[in-house]
Amino acid sequence: MTRKSYLTSDSAACCWIPQFALRSETARRPELVSHPVALIAPDDTRRVWQLSSLARRAGVKPGMTVSQAIGVCPALKLCEPDPVHYDGEFSRLLAALSQVSPVIEPAELGRVYVGTDGLEGLYGEPKRIVDEIQCGMWNAECGICERTTCLDSAFRIPHSAFRVGWAHGKFVSWVAATRAKPGEAELVPVGGEAKFLASQPISVLPLDLDTHRRLRQLGLKTLGALAALPEEAVASQFGATGRRLWRLAAGRVSEPVVGRVAPEPIVAALAFFSPVAGRELLEMALDRLIERALKDPRRIGWRVQAVRACAGLEQGASWLAAVTLKEPTADRDRIAAPLKTQLERSPPAGAVERLVVEFTAFVPGTEELQLFARDATSAARAARRHALQGATREIKLRVKRSFLYHIIEVQPWSRLPERRYALIDYEP
Repeated sequence: MTRKSYLTSDSAACCWIPQFALRSETARRPELVSHPVALIAPDDTRRVWQLSSLARRAGVKPGMTVSQAIGVCPALKLCEPDPVHYDGEFSRLLAALSQVSPVIEPAELGRVYVGTDGLEGLYGEPKRIVDEIQCGMWNAECGICERTTCLDSAFRIPHSAFRVGWAHGKFVSWVAATRAKPGEAELVPVGGEAKFLASQPISVLPLDLDTHRRLRQLGLKTLGALAALPEEAVASQFGATGRRLWRLAAGRVSEPVVGRVAPEPIVAALAFFSPVAGRELLEMALDRLIERALKDPRRIGWRVQAVRACAGLEQGASWLAAVTLKEPTADRDRIAAPLKTQLERSPPAGAVERLVVEFTAFVPGTEELQLFARDATSAARAARRHALQGATREIKLRVKRSFLYHIIEVQPWSRLPERRYALIDYEP
């Protein structure tokens, strides 16, 4: 049901587009560029989420209530969130970057890690690899789906909002991306991680508010100041979290990029003749759509692990709820329960015109489910074959040939081992 990338990469490029959702909104509504704009939070319609530079200059801050933001800036334009559109734009970016490297790991909306190990044979030095990544991001912005290079593309990379950082390990590449200027890249040479990190502010670490406050009270403002302390002393004060923070600050941690799971979702959709606003009707529609998706032949023999519901609203807005189930299941009520909880906590901001349910991740069924599913064995074989095909393509992309062989018997009676078996290219 899914294709996994079995590759990892120690060297990484972090591609970051700050304010990704707001950037996507202003890209399709250019008239907003000249006004202070605030995007309402998808999970709390009473607060603002992302802000334009004009809104920040006027004193508006993320997390303010809508009434507070309007009080600070009366000319503020509020935009309803459209998470389905933002998710689609982000998926297009991932697809463009996957044309450069087979190892892609999305971290959050607007931030992606790209594994670059083995790409030297295709593109050359790290600077050339970063150039190819920037071309991929620019092609995604322009809506170009075909694989192009900087020389072949008719578009010139502008002074845009995306930033790229290249280094050994995800953390250092992320810090490098935050230090890069808009539209440019920051490269950290291998072996120079500690020197680069020493001058960076302590806020780049994954800190909670309490830990950040305690570090500031101790007079630690840079990663270099933290790394200068004995590791055991930091661990005694902050525990295991402090040890990890110290190792990140000292450049001792090099987390590899892990290839993402590329889902092949099962989709069930329903368009309403008239927009629906009642929660009870939406819950009934969710039940019917989940039932329809569970009956899909591709789902036989598999349990659902991740599901999401998307709703198209009036006035062009949208609503999105994504859930990863703690215990994979094929039971309708257990799949629908967390979606209904999100529907109650953060309901759509308007009447729903179209509702979609997607199963995006699966695990093999139980022995009983496999026993009674007629197509379970064939579905499992097809999924394994599809995964092998994807892995084979990725290996060929990295080393230019597969190096995978299938062993067959030729002369099993021969005394010479070389004559007993032969190797043929493996094509799953």
